[in-house]
Amino acid sequence: MAGVYVQTNEANANRLLAFGRRDDGTLDPRGAVETGGRGDGVPHLTSQGSVLLAGGGRQLLVTNSGSGDVSLFALGDGPPQLLGTFASGPAPKSVAAHGDLVYVLNTGDASLTGFRIGDGRLDPLSGSRRELGAAADPAQVGFSPDGSKLVVTQRGTDELAVFAVDGDGRLSGLHVMASSGPTPYGFAFAPDGTLIVAEAFGAQRGKAAASSYAPENGSLTPVSRSVGNGRSEICWAVVTNDGRYAFTTNFADGAVSRYALSADGSLALENAAAGTALEGATGLRDEDVSADGRFLYAIDADSRHIFGWAIGAEGSLTPVGDWEGVPATVAGLAAS
Repeated sequence: MAGVYVQTNEANANRLLAFGRRDDGTLDPRGAVETGGRGDGVPHLTSQGSVLLAGGGRQLLVTNSGSGDVSLFALGDGPPQLLGTFASGPAPKSVAAHGDLVYVLNTGDASLTGFRIGDGRLDPLSGSRRELGAAADPAQVGFSPDGSKLVVTQRGTDELAVFAVDGDGRLSGLHVMASSGPTPYGFAFAPDGTLIVAEAFGAQRGKAAASSYAPENGSLTPVSRSVGNGRSEICWAVVTNDGRYAFTTNFADGAVSRYALSADGSLALENAAAGTALEGATGLRDEDVSADGRFLYAIDADSRHIFGWAIGAEGSLTPVGDWEGVPATVAGLAAS
């Protein structure tokens, strides 16, 4: 079933909210399911990738930052089915999956923990734990499209940590490189392996930017450095299925910016406000492109809404609606 999923991040009992998607992109609430864990109960969870599709869209992973675990759901025609909740480490806020391999980013001790998706469970991968620097303040973890690299953005040190993924799923060959701009936050890979990173520039007003990196010799090489959009507090990034466009959300002013991606990995700003939630208002956060590539969805925590746009042939965004019913603590968004 095509749908959109977010977590409530509530401290007493975290919940997964499900929305069904119609062919025109509009959403219908499909209820809530407890994750079996707890959120941190704080609005504006400092994460990207806290809700993630896995298993070819048949499963869903949700991090529970308050209870130090990750929930695995099965997706089908009915409501999401909780398969189990599995300990990962303190304050997990981002999760990545490639095939049956899963890595969780724990922010309480700045570490990574690996799992394999088994029969309705997450099996810990022995020897997979890797520690990041104490000052890293990590934001997101993600696999390259071919699964050969695992990347972590480190806001505290303005760096990208790039690990090689061995055949057994364990990490090796750590390469730490300077970010092109300060406060690297959310990121997304294009299908060809080009990496797009949002740079919040320490929340300086009007300083938001994004950079691109090309894969090279097991690591990454900067291509376009800190391409500004004139907006503020850019934090989340997604890439369209065809790899032609990147959309970034700007928390401080309600805009979705569109960048064009070239075959050589270069990045160019096309429209700083290709879409807007509430112009000039704070709250626009986590986003995702639907599995069929037709729609973009994002949460606005401060207005407690989900906003949706249809993606045109040239990357244009046309509003398809907005839907209330999410709490101020809402975080993460995955679209199937």
